[in-house]
Amino acid sequence: MRADEARIRVRVRGPRGRQLPIDAVIDTGFNGWLTLPPALVASLGLSWQTFIRAVMADGREDTFNVYEAKVLWDRRRRSVPVTQADSDLLVGMPLLEGSEVNLRVHEHGLVTIKRLA
Repeated sequence: MRADEARIRVRVRGPRGRQLPIDAVIDTGFNGWLTLPPALVASLGLSWQTFIRAVMADGREDTFNVYEAKVLWDRRRRSVPVTQADSDLLVGMPLLEGSEVNLRVHEHGLVTIKRLA
């Protein structure tokens, strides 16, 4: 991990059982669950659900396809919406809700996530 970003490993699974570990950046400004690039969406065979319009940090509006995937989170499989985007792989705040996140902010720093009681 670089000192300017917090990365975690998430196991993402498609509807046909294909599973990939991905390293994603925790983005506290992202109100979606997870982003994946088009190549990973296709590789996992994710099912299209809908599209969303979003306002980007620079103020422009864009449209994104949303798919469904399963992730292994807190030792449980959860079905989550995945926003397809040509950007860094991101984990947003909805996936982290109900968790305590601790960061050791330095190169290769440890990120720990614990479920709140």
